[in-house]
Amino acid sequence: MQSFFWGNSVSSMQTEGGWDEGGKSLSVYDIREASKDISDWHFANDNYHHYSEDFDYMKDLGMNMYRFQISWSRVVVNGDGEFNEEGIAYYDRFIDDLIDRGLEPMICLYHFDMPLHLAETYNGFVSKEVKDAFIRFGKEMVNHFAHKVKYWLTFNEQNIFHYDHGFKISGYLKGEETTEELYRIFHNVMVCHAEICQYIHQNSQAKIGGMLAYAETYPATCNPKDIKAAREFDEFVNFTLLDCYAHGKYSEAQNQYVKNNQIDMHILPGEMETIASQKNDYIAFSYYASSTLNAEKIPDGVAPNQYMMYGKQDNPYIDTTEWNWQIDPLGFRDVLNKVYQRYRLPVFPIENGIGVREQWDGSQPIEDDYRIAYHQAHIEAMMRAIHEDGVICLGYLGWGLIDILSSQGDMEKRYGLVYVNRGNHDLRDMKRVPKKSYHWFKEVIASNGSVVYQNPYSE
Repeated sequence: MQSFFWGNSVSSMQTEGGWDEGGKSLSVYDIREASKDISDWHFANDNYHHYSEDFDYMKDLGMNMYRFQISWSRVVVNGDGEFNEEGIAYYDRFIDDLIDRGLEPMICLYHFDMPLHLAETYNGFVSKEVKDAFIRFGKEMVNHFAHKVKYWLTFNEQNIFHYDHGFKISGYLKGEETTEELYRIFHNVMVCHAEICQYIHQNSQAKIGGMLAYAETYPATCNPKDIKAAREFDEFVNFTLLDCYAHGKYSEAQNQYVKNNQIDMHILPGEMETIASQKNDYIAFSYYASSTLNAEKIPDGVAPNQYMMYGKQDNPYIDTTEWNWQIDPLGFRDVLNKVYQRYRLPVFPIENGIGVREQWDGSQPIEDDYRIAYHQAHIEAMMRAIHEDGVICLGYLGWGLIDILSSQGDMEKRYGLVYVNRGNHDLRDMKRVPKKSYHWFKEVIASNGSVVYQNPYSE
């Protein structure tokens, strides 16, 4: 358990603000309008101006790692133009301030906020032009920051590019959203990851890993059709990506599906060789919930990576949040084992948390015992995977330290240990107020998890 990382993960569009400052170009999020229950993305938590206060909370909490995103739009004019030195200088200060507080920075290069110019001109990652622009951006960030940032990711939750949601997060603005286009997006993103993997190992001592969103998926019943559907979904959404990270090639099941259905993934000469030559130092993933698949709900002819759109069914054996995310710490332990035991690369859960509506009365801290219970159960599951199952795990990064806009832009879906006093449309004073879970988590980190799990096998 030496050098075990305890920390936090965020994305720039959910925290940063400063959407029109410092030479930043527009991203696809900057033009999304607010609605009744959704904020715009212009201010977020205004970390662009006030991140120091949040870093001080991290230091006080005992965190030793912070995973953040470099905004492509902030450091490259329109995504493929000149590099914006003012934007790069901002992240230089940002990283130095983390290191000064004893916080290990982890950089993620893309968290869904495609530069607007690239989305409008090329339709996002479905095009080779955007693939090339990302590789250029990524290599320059490695050149600039890898001497002081030891841990890297390319894409947040890379397997989501294989879901139908992949169109939205890839900067795709126009078209028929065909299965073939989705496979092209998935492939282009994979080539980007592999190129940056190669480059970072050739030009630095830093480490890099792939990341996916791993939602445990069970068969809805013991009907063999449900079991088959759950296995196929796992194969096409998770294992084909993990096969690339660990073995440099797509799943044979996916290859056969592409061949049988005459899907043109627009694979250019040399691209599969690039994927084959990548080397990942660890496998990172987010984990929040699990679900089940009912094969009877899935129409004939649907690609396995799209089964969940049709076959999702609630699990009657576990609790759920008001957003119907089903709470399953045992599924977390199973995912840790499935990834590590199959691929034997160190695993790193870098997102885990629970979103809840919360109201602060202006004086007393929020009594979020439900959040304590969620993290306690998941940390215990992780510790059991480590000590009882033999999983090599690098750390645990929660989502998150402070309340931020949810991935849909809803400030009222709160994940943080620290309350932020703003709503979807009223920015209020953005005061930071630690919740009960903050003080509990401080004890967990100080004990390196032993207050949650007492290892009966330790000497």
